This record gives sequence, C-alpha cells and structure tokens, in this order.
Amino acid sequence: MTDQATDAFVAHRNLLFTIAYEMLGSAADAEDVLQETWLRWVEVDLTTVRDDRAYLVRITTRQSLNRLRTMSRRREAYVGSWLPEPLLTAPDVAQDVELAESVSMALMLVLETLAPTERAVFVLHEVFDVPYEEIATAVDKSPAAVRQIAHRARRHVDARRPRESVTVAQTRAVLDSFRQAVDTGDLRALLDVLAPEVVLIADGGGIKQAAPRPIVGVEKLLRFMQGGLTKAGATLTTALTMVNGNLALALYLDAELDGVMALHIEDGRITHLYYVRNPEKLTRVAAETPLTLH
Repeated sequence: MTDQATDAFVAHRNLLFTIAYEMLGSAADAEDVLQETWLRWVEVDLTTVRDDRAYLVRITTRQSLNRLRTMSRRREAYVGSWLPEPLLTAPDVAQDVELAESVSMALMLVLETLAPTERAVFVLHEVFDVPYEEIATAVDKSPAAVRQIAHRARRHVDARRPRESVTVAQTRAVLDSFRQAVDTGDLRALLDVLAPEVVLIADGGGIKQAAPRPIVGVEKLLRFMQGGLTKAGATLTTALTMVNGNLALALYLDAELDGVMALHIEDGRITHLYYVRNPEKLTRVAAETPLTLH
C-alpha cells in the first residue's frame, strides 16, 4: 500500500507543487506543504480513495490555506516590498501560455491581493480547472458559495491582471536594449524602453538594500539606478534567463549574482520591473523547477 501511495504522490508531485506555489508565492513554503501533504497521504486508507489526484489536490489545498494564514503574519513583519520567490523554469513552461501567465510575477502579485479562500478558489478553478464540487470539499464551503467566491475573485483579478500579450521575440528585443544600456552604463538609453510611468518594485527582505517602496516614473527610476551603481562601486553585468515561464534578467555585481529582474511590457515598453535581491529567495534560480497544470 505504501508503494501505491508513493507512486501516486510522485505521479502528481509537480502538479501539487505548482498549485501550492501559485497559492503561496513561495517555493520554500510550497515544499513544506508538499511534505505535510505526503505525511497525511500515507495515513489514508487508499481503498476508500476513488481519485488519487483529486484527493491529493484537496490535501494540498487545505495545507496551503493553513500556510497562507500563517504567512500573512510573517508578511506584516517583512521589511520593504514583498515579491514572489522567482523560479528558474524550462522552455516548455514558456511554451504553455496559460501556465506561463499563471506563474508570472505580474499575476502572482495580483493574487496576493486576494483573501486566502478567494486565492485558493481562483487558482484551482481558473488555472487548474478543478470542478466547483471538488473545490467545495477542499475549502469546506458549499458549491454555491464557491461559485460566488470564484465570481468575486475573477472580477477582482480581471480588473488588475495584465492585458497585453507580448511574444517572446518582442520581450527579447526589449531586454536586449535594456541589457545594452545597463552593460554600457548609458542609463539614459533606457528612455527608449521604459514607459513614462514605469514602476520598480524591489525586494531585499531587509538583507540586501532595496527601495522600501515602489519607485514610480522613469526619471525617478533612472536616478535610483544611477545612485545604486555609484554606491555599489562594482561592475554590473546582466544575462538573460527564464524565470516563472517568462524571459527575465539575472544581474551580477563583480560576477556574483545580485538578483533577478522580471518585467511586464505594454506597447513595446517596460511598465513594471520586479527586482528580487533577497538572497533567501534566490535559491531556486540555479536549477530548473518543473511546473505543470496537469
């Protein structure tokens, strides 16, 4: 029976991790949720389980909700802006448009504005297409209540989610221009790729220096970047990487990884920059993390 439990868990592990990560925005917490899911799964009488996948999703959802409520207290004490933990992902994640959007920094930040149950319902139904009846069991609500929560969450997300779809080629062209400006130190050249009201959100977690609040406006952003380079007194270089299913930049100071920068593009210009410097959030950018919707 233990072998059967192991086989089922391993078969669905990537799905369970993806669900937990999208609910929590943290790979470390998602791994903890999977460990808790496993401990509960091995205690289940499998002869009573009709659908291994549905049962495992239910356990993972409940553990994620428990973790979300704990994390809300941690977030209140977090120093500066908070960003999701970036994941190095394989090209197949980028090729799955729906999956890539669901784990993008932009959408993950929108999900942060939902209440825990709203987030769980939205993620399960809108991203993973879990039926309302199964979600109801996972979140201890009636199917009718889950439908109402789903409608409310969808309306909230739709009002805030990024609208424009940008091709990989378009993203690469903008990033190449951004890299050239940074690598040459000609930051004024960034005026060609930054939207006038561009927003930078930087996450240092109190460990690395970062802007405590979002920086809004291209001129403010350029002054901030120039000041940061001057204070660092180091050589800044960049490299393309694939983070959360989307092209991003890895930034290095004197050849040491300083952080990962994701971005959102509209009308050929960068409207949002998400810069993760907190070293505790950079542990998953060295090796690919498999993600899946199935």
